[in-house]
Amino acid sequence: MLRFGIQLAPTAAQVSSIRELARMADHEGLDLLGVQDHPYAADHVDAFALMATVLAETERLRVFPDVANLPLRGPAMLGKAAAGLDLLSGGRFELGLGSGGFWPAIASMGGPSRTSAEALQAMEEGIEIIRAMWRPGERVRVEGEHYTVKGVHAGPAPAHRVGIWVGSVGPRAHAVTGRLADGWAAPIPHYLPYEKWRPSQDVIDKAARDAGRDPASITRMAQLVGDITETPAPVRLEGENPIRTSAREWAKILAGLATETGFDTFVYWPENPDATQLLRWAREVVPATRALLA
Repeated sequence: MLRFGIQLAPTAAQVSSIRELARMADHEGLDLLGVQDHPYAADHVDAFALMATVLAETERLRVFPDVANLPLRGPAMLGKAAAGLDLLSGGRFELGLGSGGFWPAIASMGGPSRTSAEALQAMEEGIEIIRAMWRPGERVRVEGEHYTVKGVHAGPAPAHRVGIWVGSVGPRAHAVTGRLADGWAAPIPHYLPYEKWRPSQDVIDKAARDAGRDPASITRMAQLVGDITETPAPVRLEGENPIRTSAREWAKILAGLATETGFDTFVYWPENPDATQLLRWAREVVPATRALLA
């Protein structure tokens, strides 16, 4: 099933316009809204507070942190918050999850500073705790190297099976995604160049099969930075190049990513987040892509 969304940064000075754009995305029939989660960013409001507001002001749009900062949000509380947002919205919350990356900034806010291996281990422990918190009637007991819960009562259950979409970057992280996650929120090309998207998919597929899972059950989300222009321009999907071209050319690119690279979900990161860009995405790019893939 193809899904299309848009990402908006929770910039404090633009909260009113972000809320307006979210309502517009809902009205235009987009499937998803992603909200960055960088709690240490001085100009950002809390992502979860903004997502709660957006969910209260929309009717169909699914909302997810893109991606939640696990080192600064303990997994038991993160599971509780996710279940609450899902219940309050009637099943419209999904959980994008990241193991961390800006360690000096995380540490400056009182969080840990972890190696890559430690961050992956913490991610596995965190996923186990989050999912356990969604099983009412159980007492959650997990004793890990990084996270420990000692018999907390689980619950409440979310309104639907909340997807955990991991924003993994390297091969070992992709293996965790394939073994444990419901989806892969591929990082924008600044962090994971286009050339690595197909090999990353292969690692996730192998890890899923090795774990006895169907790789097709894992959501694959491409996140694309750029600008939808009135006229076409040449685009090379190399490195971290933004995509700056017409809606028709955007559609061709997305169709290629679906058929050749295995993506089923597309989230647009507009360089200029305004109504014009959102409407071009929703009214021109999305239907044109669906038509090419029909």
